Amino acid sequence: MGPTFSKPLAARETPIPGVVLFDLPVHGDNRGWFKENWQRAKMTTAGLPDFGPVQNNISFNETAGTTRGIHAEPWDKFISVATGRVFGAWVDLREGPSFGAAFTAELDPSTAIFVPRGVGNAFQTLEDGTAYTYLVNDHWSADVQDQYVFLNLADETAAIPWPIPLTDAELSAKDRAHPRLAEVTPLVQRKTLVIGADGQLGRALRAALADHPSVEFAVRQDLDLLGELDSARPWAAYDTIINAAAYTAVDAAETPAGRAVAWAVNVTGVGALARVAGAHRLTLVHVSSDYVFDGSRDLHKEAEPFSPLGVYGQTKAAGDAIAAMVPRHYILRTSWVIGEGDNFVRTMAGLAGRGIKPRVVNDQVGRLTFTVDLADAILHLLATGAPYGTYNISSDGEPQSWADIAADVYALCGRDRNDVTGVSTEEYFAGKHAAPRPLQSTLDLTKLKATGFVPELSSERLKSYVESLRAPRTG
Repeated sequence: MGPTFSKPLAARETPIPGVVLFDLPVHGDNRGWFKENWQRAKMTTAGLPDFGPVQNNISFNETAGTTRGIHAEPWDKFISVATGRVFGAWVDLREGPSFGAAFTAELDPSTAIFVPRGVGNAFQTLEDGTAYTYLVNDHWSADVQDQYVFLNLADETAAIPWPIPLTDAELSAKDRAHPRLAEVTPLVQRKTLVIGADGQLGRALRAALADHPSVEFAVRQDLDLLGELDSARPWAAYDTIINAAAYTAVDAAETPAGRAVAWAVNVTGVGALARVAGAHRLTLVHVSSDYVFDGSRDLHKEAEPFSPLGVYGQTKAAGDAIAAMVPRHYILRTSWVIGEGDNFVRTMAGLAGRGIKPRVVNDQVGRLTFTVDLADAILHLLATGAPYGTYNISSDGEPQSWADIAADVYALCGRDRNDVTGVSTEEYFAGKHAAPRPLQSTLDLTKLKATGFVPELSSERLKSYVESLRAPRTG
């Protein structure tokens, strides 16, 4: 029995999340047949994940009834048949709600299937001389032996309807001895590594991900070690790196010492992360800044060309360009970040509490970005599988000047808004060593909102934040 000829390339979903069955076009005549077993452009367009195969394996089976599996491995596979036919069976052995879900299908040269990491795979040959071929996207390593999961072919819960009874099939002793589903430890999710976990965003991510055992937090200094960690850390166990580390001392970056540190952290460090993410097919989440623009436009869209005014902005723009080279990347461009730690709002609330009447810049306009929204936006993009790329993120609402925001803080602290005096940037920094600053920092949120994420209004976030600062500490 030969393959079905001239089927159009098509993808079919299965009951197991991420497992996709494909119809492959096979072209034949009296001489035999030909097919494109792997064609990246066509197949990714049809729905195959761009999973980056690095190895092609073939299993030749002498006789019908040869049965292999059920094996779940720490990499993705794209499986097809070169000659003959197989009955394939797949069982989800990943940690999660679909654990134990099963799916079966017959494969011949006109059919293929994508099997993600952690889904158990098995097959039984239906013809003599069957060649079973598969692409994988990682090389075997002793570091990942503990990430293999096995299930007995005769498991009663999966209840695979083998065409040839297992009592009559050709099995290995190892496959006969694999455990039942009740005894299987599911393959855990890949890990997420958060770099810069001691900063304002890092602390927000700690709060949001505190109950997730698959998340690791690294303090900022670890950024310098990533070059050494590349060979030592088992990156096959990771899926995502969130880079919450940055050098943000805008004025100090204009000094010789500060310039060197800014480039080391914001550019060289990002390069190390990008190298790791690219080599191991990880998703890199990187946080950018409104300082990559000169502030000459009223509203900044994601595709606006870089035009930084100072060293800090130059390093952030360079870091963005590097991060964008990673195939799987999210760059979140922010403005005026407020979270747990030293920041403008905390400073203004402190001045209000001491009865000080400050002079605050009134010709720089933008929106605050509260780290709770920034952290939630990152997790939203990752969870929904939004298209990779750059997204603007700030709190929502009408743009304001720094002086407007300071007046709001004073009012929320029970002080008179008129205690805040607005001055121009030129007046404020007269006689001071300061970096140039963009006057217009308002970010267009249209692209982010199109993914289903709508940030909270800045006014509401500011009210809650100031109230938390004024609340008495306990413990």
